[in-house]
Amino acid sequence: MYPPLIGLVKIAETRIGPSHVDEYAALATLVFLLSAIASYLSIRHADAVRFSQRCEIIADQTFPLGLVSIAAIAVFFAYEVI
Repeated sequence: MYPPLIGLVKIAETRIGPSHVDEYAALATLVFLLSAIASYLSIRHADAVRFSQRCEIIADQTFPLGLVSIAAIAVFFAYEVI
């Protein structure tokens, strides 16, 4: 997953109390996993054009979503919102 983020969360929890950052980071990880699987399927099944294009669209949409979500989690964690 995101070991540095999870490690920081565990250290910070002793100072600021429990948080849900690790759970949100796990969800962001699943978004990245979906992007990676869709990208792999798009490349692997290039001969099935419609399926490949559909997977490529999914990968193209989920990867930026994962980037934005992990950045938002880091910012919210830094300002102790979550």
